Amino acid sequence: MDSAALAGVAIPQQEANESEKQMDQFYQPQVGSDKISLAEYRYWAARQRERERNDTADFHSRGLASFAHTVKGKIGKGEKDHDVHVREATDSPTFDDVAADLEGLSERELELVNARRALRVAGWATIFYLITTDILGPFNAPYAIASMGMASGVVLYVVFGIIAFITGVMLHRLFLHMDSVRYPIRTFGDLGGRVFGSWMRHLCSILQAIQLVLNVGLICLSNGQGVAQIAAGGNGPAICFSVAVVIWTILGIIVGQIRSLQGLGLLANSSVWLNILIIILSMAFIAHSPPNYASAAATYGDSIGTGPVVVVARVNQPVFSQVNGLMNMVFAYGGSMIFPELMAEMRRPHDFIRSMALAQALIITCYLVYGIYVYAMQGQYTLPLAYQGVSRYAWQTVTNVIALITGAIAAGLYGNIGLKVIYINIVEGLLKGPPLMTSRGRVVWSGMVVLFWGTAFVIGSAIPSVGTLSGLVAAVCIFQFTYTFPPLFTLGYWISVDAAAGDEEFSTPGVAPRRVDNWTNMSRWSRGIFGGGMKRVLYKLGLFLFFLAALATAALGMWASGTDLREALKKGAATSFGCTAPV
Repeated sequence: MDSAALAGVAIPQQEANESEKQMDQFYQPQVGSDKISLAEYRYWAARQRERERNDTADFHSRGLASFAHTVKGKIGKGEKDHDVHVREATDSPTFDDVAADLEGLSERELELVNARRALRVAGWATIFYLITTDILGPFNAPYAIASMGMASGVVLYVVFGIIAFITGVMLHRLFLHMDSVRYPIRTFGDLGGRVFGSWMRHLCSILQAIQLVLNVGLICLSNGQGVAQIAAGGNGPAICFSVAVVIWTILGIIVGQIRSLQGLGLLANSSVWLNILIIILSMAFIAHSPPNYASAAATYGDSIGTGPVVVVARVNQPVFSQVNGLMNMVFAYGGSMIFPELMAEMRRPHDFIRSMALAQALIITCYLVYGIYVYAMQGQYTLPLAYQGVSRYAWQTVTNVIALITGAIAAGLYGNIGLKVIYINIVEGLLKGPPLMTSRGRVVWSGMVVLFWGTAFVIGSAIPSVGTLSGLVAAVCIFQFTYTFPPLFTLGYWISVDAAAGDEEFSTPGVAPRRVDNWTNMSRWSRGIFGGGMKRVLYKLGLFLFFLAALATAALGMWASGTDLREALKKGAATSFGCTAPV
C-alpha cells in the first residue's frame, strides 16, 4: 500500500524536464556495500545529524507553508514555488558544507549522492500528506471489525496502531543512526542490509516485490468484482467473473509498458480525495438501504440467510476467521515499508516523528469511524469491500465506478514500482542484465510486464475472496515490514554496536576498523548481548521477545488466511477461475 506514496515522493521534487534515466537513479543500488563497516556508517551519520542540527534555516516555522505548498503542488499550481524551495535548500550551508564527507567517492558515486542531496527538501507537512495519501482507503475496516466483533475489533485496531507507531519510531532511530549524505539510506532493505548484510537487503526486496504483485492481484480482484456487480445489476447479460479480472489484467499490461512514473503523480495524489468521496457516499447510502443480502450470500455462502442485522461485542467464530480479520487490520498500517524512502526526502529527518504521529492518528480515526459505522448498520452482512454492501443498484454503481478509477490508478503505480523493484534487484543486480533505460532493457521490461500482470491475474482469479487475499498480503508481507523487521533490525544494530565496544575507532573511509575479535569468538557475542549495561540488556531482551511474538503472529496469519479460503470455498462461495462472481 506504500507504493503510491513512494511515487509521490519521487515525482514532485524533480524538474519537469528531467529524463527517465535520471528518474530511475532513485531505484539504483545504494552507494556503499557490505565492505563498509557499521562503525563508518555511524560516523558519517553522526556528522550528518550534527550538520542538520546546526542548520540556521528556520525549517520548523515553515511547516504550515510547506503544507500549503504541498497542496498547491498536488493540484498542479506550485511548480514555481517548488523551484524556490529547491534553490533555498541547495544554497544553504547544510548542503554546501559536505566536501569532506564526499572525499574519496568515485565520479559515479558523487553523481548519485548529489542527486539524492537535491531531493532532501521535504518538510514534515509534506511527509504527513504523502503518508495519508497512500493509505487512506479503509474499505476493509468494517470487514475486519465484523470478523472479530465491535469491542475486540476497536481495541485491537487501537493496540496495533500504537505498536505500529512504536515500530515506526524504531525505524526512525535506525535511520538517524546510519543515514548520511555520503551513504544515504533510501529503501527498507538498506536498513537491514547495513545491520545483517546483503542477504537481508535481498530478502526485503523480494518481500517488497511479493507484496506489490499481491496488491496488484488484489486490485484486479476488487475491480473485477466491481465490473461484475455493475454488469449483473444492469439490463445487459452478466459477465463471467474471470473475464472481468482479465479486463484489468490486459489494461495493466498496456499501461505497464510505461517505464517512468513521471506524469502519474497528480493521479496518484488525487486518488485520496476519490477514496474519501467513496467513504462519505457509501456511509450515506448504507444508512438508507438494507444490506446487500445477495452479495453476502455469494461471499460467505448461502447459509448466511436474510435475517435481522446482528451486532455483537465479540463474535463466536472459529479462530482462523478472527485471525484473518486481524490481518485485515494490519493493512491500515502498511506504510512502514516506505518510511525510509520518506525520511530520505526530508531536509530534517528528525521531524518525521511529527509527520508519522499525525498521520497515524488520522488513519486510526478514519478507519475506526468507517468500520464502526458500517458494521453497526450491516452487522454479519458486512462485505470485505464495504461500499459493495449497498443494496440499491444505482447507488452501488456510483461507488463502484469511482472505486474502479482509484483502483486503476493504484494498480498502475503498484505494477510499475513492483516491476522496478524486481528489475533493479534481480535483473540488473543478481543476473547482471541490461540497464532498465536501454533498448535491451525495454525488451526485458516488456516481457516482465506480461509475466507480472499474468501472475496478478492468477492470484486474483485463484483467490476469489478480497478479505482472504487482504489477510494473506498482510500476513506474508505487510506484517513483516511493520511489526517483525523493526525490532529485529534494532536488536541486530545494538548487538553489533556493543560487540564493537573494544574495536578500534573508525578513522579511514572505506577501511574497516581493526577488531579485537570476530563473530566466531564467543567473547564478541558476549559483549554484543550483555554489553551496554543492564538497561540495554533488558532492552535487547524486550526486542527479542517482540520479534518472536511478531513472527509467531505472522505465521498464525498465514495459516488463518489459507484456512479461511478453504472454508469459504466449502460453503459455496465463488470458485477459482470461475464465472460466478463473489458478489
